[in-house]
Amino acid sequence: MADARTKQQPLTARLDPKVPVRIVFLGGLGEIGRNCMAIEQGAADDPDRTIVLIDCGLMFPEMNMHGIDLILPDFTYLRDNAKQIAGIVLTHGHEDHIGAIQYLLRDNDGIGHLLDGPLPVYGSKLALGLASSRIEEAGLLGRIDRRSVEDGQQIDVGSLLIEFIPVTHSVPHAHAIAVHTAQGVVLHSGDFKLDLTPVDERRADLARIGQIAKTEGVRLLMSDSTNAEEPGFAPSETNVGGVLTTLFAQHRDRRIVTASFASHLHRIQQIATAAIADGRKVATLGLSMKKNIRLGLDLKVLNIPESSLIDISEIDKYEPGQICVISTGSQGEPMSALGLMARGENKFLKLGESDTVVLSSHAIPGNEGNVNKVIDGLLRLGADVIHSGVMDVHATGHAQADDIKTYLSIVNPEWFVPIHGEYRHMVANAKLGELMGVPRNRIIQCEDGDVLELSSDGLAQVGRVPSGYLYVDGIVGDVGSGVIRDRQKLAEEGVIVVVATVDVQTGKVLVGPEIITRGWVYAPEAEALLDEACDTIADALERALSDGIRDVEQLEREARRAAGKFVSERTKRRPMIVPVVMET
Repeated sequence: MADARTKQQPLTARLDPKVPVRIVFLGGLGEIGRNCMAIEQGAADDPDRTIVLIDCGLMFPEMNMHGIDLILPDFTYLRDNAKQIAGIVLTHGHEDHIGAIQYLLRDNDGIGHLLDGPLPVYGSKLALGLASSRIEEAGLLGRIDRRSVEDGQQIDVGSLLIEFIPVTHSVPHAHAIAVHTAQGVVLHSGDFKLDLTPVDERRADLARIGQIAKTEGVRLLMSDSTNAEEPGFAPSETNVGGVLTTLFAQHRDRRIVTASFASHLHRIQQIATAAIADGRKVATLGLSMKKNIRLGLDLKVLNIPESSLIDISEIDKYEPGQICVISTGSQGEPMSALGLMARGENKFLKLGESDTVVLSSHAIPGNEGNVNKVIDGLLRLGADVIHSGVMDVHATGHAQADDIKTYLSIVNPEWFVPIHGEYRHMVANAKLGELMGVPRNRIIQCEDGDVLELSSDGLAQVGRVPSGYLYVDGIVGDVGSGVIRDRQKLAEEGVIVVVATVDVQTGKVLVGPEIITRGWVYAPEAEALLDEACDTIADALERALSDGIRDVEQLEREARRAAGKFVSERTKRRPMIVPVVMET
């Protein structure tokens, strides 16, 4: 069982320069999402070797990842070392940090079949509640041991001491993680910004971070890079509340539908507060929104009177100006509540000229196209649409450049590794580190799969582990990168299937070749082109047969080569070509 410490205590006894500490990056470096890293203490043959996982998140697919639902970290390293994993530590409850836990626990591609018992998962009650919802949906709740922590609490996990330091972010009860190791303190910033007027008045504990920096010192800082390119300080979340109040007043006679992340409970609180002050009832739309609001109410993270909440099925009993709907779908997901609304297909809500839709979020990189399509659909239905490009209805949850510089000045780390963001964000963060006095040779730019070792000699890259994408298409592991490439080619260039029958005894083409195509040319309008292609492929097959080739696979290669050359020369395109040669 974990040893919960109610107060900080001297930690110097843990220092041991002979014990190695490694950091293994499994996701989140050079991308938005898949945040996952392992910190391990002890040599591979040490019976007390401890591996602690910090977060285990997912990433949403890009537009060209056809048919893919989600993208996960590669769990190969964790499967190979499953017996040494002492637990998972959660920084906060966003999907890009907790969404892959259920897949990690499965038997096929995860570590479920390798566990001797439930895997300890440490985090705030809210983070555990948000993670548990997904894990329960997968029927795997029995495979975790949920261990809630309080702000400032210290927990022994194997041979490591983990400390949970409060920070402000766009989801309540977020934490930075201080890992007290044999090589000193490794500080993981978590996702954070320096919000001095947060909605719940829970501020980042910069005093504790400064205390660590002044006493033990921070050997290694790994810090959020998402907004490192943005100058200034990130605006306070409470700023949005004032904008929402103004917006509700300006649209007093209209029904207001808002869309935000279901986990952004501070935003939901401010929307509900503005709606209730305007005399409106609040209805939720979308399963995750309904579940998360109920979780927030149960944990007293949200303060919304039950008398102000109504079921979505009751909204038609009220005048438009008496209703506020809080919906999922702020990222333009096609099957989300808002996505269905934009197509007029939502069974609970039909939008029209008396509706105002507020997108209280920014598009995740890669989702801009989906969000724009939803906005277009809403406008076609006659609704007014308000987004962050029109009014300040969103505030980022990530530190901007001046936040980061302030943080660095407090931490004063010996070594600095930017994390969490696209590569350009991490480069910008590295420059901020140098600006704030971290020597250039003590800033290491890492990527997914890198392994760092912290020792008395310093910090160095010592190897690589598998870190590719694990794609989810219905079930885990049923598609790979080769399938994605095929889907991209099919979507962009189409497919040609060439079918022929040959007599291997006489060396003659008996039937065909016949060409079946989808997405290359429209067959009824390209008969002459298809006939010419058939003749070209037939000539190639007959030449191969006359040269004594009888192997079906070799004949298929000749058919593919001839078809590919013809198609490229005549149409300047490269569709997928599937030859099928049958023998008699």
